[in-house]
Amino acid sequence: MKIGVPIEVKNNESRVSITPAGVFELTKRKHHVYVQTQAGLASGFEDLDYIEAGAEILSSLDAVYEKAEMIVKVKEPIEKEYALVREGQIIFTYFHFASSQALTLAMIASKAVCIAYETVEDEDGSLPLLTPMSEVAGRMATQQGAKYLEKPIRGKGILLGGVPGVPPGKVLVLGAGVVGIQAAKMAAGLGAHVTIFDINMKRLRYVNDIMPSHVVTAFSNEYNIRKHIKTADLIIGAVLIPGAKAPKLITRDMLKDMTPGTVMVDVAVDQGGCFETTRPTTHEDPTYIIDDVVHYCVTNMPGAVPYTSTLALTNVTFPYVLDIAQKGWKEACNSDPSLQKGLSLDHGKVICKEILKEMVV
Repeated sequence: MKIGVPIEVKNNESRVSITPAGVFELTKRKHHVYVQTQAGLASGFEDLDYIEAGAEILSSLDAVYEKAEMIVKVKEPIEKEYALVREGQIIFTYFHFASSQALTLAMIASKAVCIAYETVEDEDGSLPLLTPMSEVAGRMATQQGAKYLEKPIRGKGILLGGVPGVPPGKVLVLGAGVVGIQAAKMAAGLGAHVTIFDINMKRLRYVNDIMPSHVVTAFSNEYNIRKHIKTADLIIGAVLIPGAKAPKLITRDMLKDMTPGTVMVDVAVDQGGCFETTRPTTHEDPTYIIDDVVHYCVTNMPGAVPYTSTLALTNVTFPYVLDIAQKGWKEACNSDPSLQKGLSLDHGKVICKEILKEMVV
């Protein structure tokens, strides 16, 4: 199979979808890999590394799309890429279709085969291709939230972990999934007081078992959320409904109950966000302020740490890439129920039921 690895063109996205090690494994099995020049540079991989692994380096985005039967990416195609996608071409990447009707309609019109990382699902309900980036994003949510609590950035001026004689900051985490637990773990490590919300009592019991005593759990409902936001310093949105839009757990009117300088980090922004006031931002311009509340809603948080993120992502995506290359997408999906759940669009036909629920297509 002919496999293309383009440069990620989304704002400040520095990850790459296949490492030289992946290229080596593909080319030794007689597959052809086309890598756009400097695609891996920000993640620490030179063109020469790819050449030595057996890839052919191409000079432009257009050339990669033109030659490849399968495009392997990190983030969803953006508008400048829509016209490059061909009928029957396999696009394997994070899509987050539920949050973008324009993307959905463009991919339907292209009649491509779209397989989404974020909806590949194992038998136990886990999301193997989303988990490593959720781990990175969860840890970064606390890291970024702590930074934006600083006064020069119009935060409260609070050191999240406090110091002797001064109480630590209060962190509210909405969701006890992978993102939420990683965010809570980082906040707890800094010494903050953490409250983590969820509607799944099994998850809350698990949190109680693994976390230190200054991490407490609470059942998630509007009454409890309204109560806790009044004293929270950092609020992290970590809610996920696979393939669907996130529920709006914090509404616009709730902002008036928060103290000025409160920071909200919405990790669910890729799925529409779990705050009503969420709008997508970039690493270049990451925050905005509404009612004196700082919002951080970067859509590709792991892209800021591309070396770590690229290796973590490709560790889990590459076996699927290889399987598709070896068998073709139909046989690969038919033989692997996990991959089958990632199939979102097939030659213009919407396969993923969550897209049908959320989008007018």
